[in-house]
Amino acid sequence: MDTLHQNQSGQRKANLFTGLLLFIISILLFVTTTLFGFIYGLFYTLFTGSLKRIGGFFLEMAIAIDQLGNVIMQHLLNALWVKGDGYKFGNRDETISSALGKNKVQNTLTTFGRITVNILDKIDKNHVLDAIDYYVEPKN
Repeated sequence: MDTLHQNQSGQRKANLFTGLLLFIISILLFVTTTLFGFIYGLFYTLFTGSLKRIGGFFLEMAIAIDQLGNVIMQHLLNALWVKGDGYKFGNRDETISSALGKNKVQNTLTTFGRITVNILDKIDKNHVLDAIDYYVEPKN
C-alpha cells in the first residue's frame, strides 16, 4: 500500500503496523525529549528576546497541543459537540476552538457544545469566534 497518498477522508494511507510503529516512536521521542526542548526554548527565548516573547512561546505550545487534541479526540468531540451536519473536528492543522467557532457560526453545536463555548467565552471574550482559522487546509 502506498503510504504517501491520501484516502477519501483526507487521512494519509498507512498499514496498521506502520501507523502503530510511527505512533510509538513519536510517543517515545516526545517523552524523552520534550522536557529538554522546553527548558532550552525557555532560556533561549528569555536570553535572546524578552519576557513578552516567552508569552508567545507558551502560546505556540498551547496551539500545538490544541491541534493534537483536535485529532486525538475528533470522534468524541464530533459525537458530543456537533450536530450531524456540522463542521467536523479532526483536522490536524486546526485548533479545537477554531472548529467550535465554525460550528457556532453555523449553529450546529449540541447543547453540550454550546455550554463548552460559553465557558471558553467567559474565560476569554469571543474566544471561539476569534479562534476561527479561515485558512486551514481542508481535511477532505
